[in-house]
Amino acid sequence: MPPRKSSQLAQNEGRIALAIQAYQRGQFSSLTAATTAYDVPHSTVYDRIRGRVARSNTRPKSCKLTQNEEASLEQWIISMDERGLPLRIDTVRQMANLLLQKRVENQVTGQVTDSPDLTDLQVGKNWVRNFVQRHNTLQSRFTRKYDYQRAKCEDPTIIRNWFRLIQNVRAKYGITDEDIYNFDETGFQMGVISTARVICGSEKAKPICVQPGNREWVTIIECIRTDGWSLPAMVIFKGKQHPTTWYSSQLPPDWAIGVSENGWTTDILGLTWLTDIFEKHTKDRIVGKYRLLIFDGHGSHSTPEFDLFCTEHSIITLCIPPHSSHLLQPLDVGCFAAVKRSYGRQIELRMRAGLNHIDKPDFLQAYYETRKETLIPGHIQSGFAGTGLIPYDPDRVLEKLHVTLRTPTPPLIQSSSPWAPETPHNLRELDR
Repeated sequence: MPPRKSSQLAQNEGRIALAIQAYQRGQFSSLTAATTAYDVPHSTVYDRIRGRVARSNTRPKSCKLTQNEEASLEQWIISMDERGLPLRIDTVRQMANLLLQKRVENQVTGQVTDSPDLTDLQVGKNWVRNFVQRHNTLQSRFTRKYDYQRAKCEDPTIIRNWFRLIQNVRAKYGITDEDIYNFDETGFQMGVISTARVICGSEKAKPICVQPGNREWVTIIECIRTDGWSLPAMVIFKGKQHPTTWYSSQLPPDWAIGVSENGWTTDILGLTWLTDIFEKHTKDRIVGKYRLLIFDGHGSHSTPEFDLFCTEHSIITLCIPPHSSHLLQPLDVGCFAAVKRSYGRQIELRMRAGLNHIDKPDFLQAYYETRKETLIPGHIQSGFAGTGLIPYDPDRVLEKLHVTLRTPTPPLIQSSSPWAPETPHNLRELDR
């Protein structure tokens, strides 16, 4: 694979061009004299005169993607980076393999006839590195660790850039207020009651609340719109399959149930939510041409399949800056805290009624009641307003920041007598 052009390579190419030009103009009696004068290889100049193209300007035969496919992949990488989702090497490789599979599918259906035959639908181990070297607009860098203490500083520059990005994207695609959505996951331990403020005797140390005991993890995917509408929920349980005994006649039929090994979101479940929940329930509610979907940097949101589906269905995705979901994500600001408190009360009520174990059907019923109580238009709209999105008001977030530029140096303590750094021998020296 050709390496990236450097200054030394550019100088060599320049001397080769000058040697060829001088020889063709008759400034040297022989080609050997011209190559010697310009200090370039004779064989290289001879091949160039005969029409051979420089290796750096030729496309290697081992390239599996076409030029159009590589250009599309390059633009996708740049687009994801601009939206706050820089891609890992494995993700770029997955997208390259997806492009190969799409081309083969088109060949089978007869849509493409001039593409080369592919015996292998997977790019090589070093393909991404060579791909980056072929494109000067791309580069490989190590991610910078974002320290927790630094994250607490809440850099206002990052927040301002986020609001500037929101404005630019909305202006570019003409996105209306009614076409802005936010989705996120939240987790529950099915049998854990949340802490609550209670009234007790002043001499009591700390009140104790008995828990049902089931700590199995459940993930909920929720999505809300700026006008206060919430999409159907997706519940992800720990397991391999979900039997019909988990369902209840009181549960909405449009809810989606998923399973994973640990009860967390996976790439496949994230794509399933996008296709079966978001697209299904929002495609008939579009006011403009594009929909804006705001989310955090979870890995299931940045897969090639997820982004490809969004591109094909006019869904613009934006990722909020890291460590800022408590400020910029409407679900975190306006909804999830109330959801957690309400669910804790639902479990506590069942505990008082004599239910000492919460299983999956109990969780579904409890969360159904929780959702009716908390995921209401008022909470949803306050979440978008609290993050400065609708109505657009960046100052509402910026005024919450506690910026610490540096640790102040403590003032010097003036002492009447100089202090020498030595081990004290008595209490008086220790005081000094």
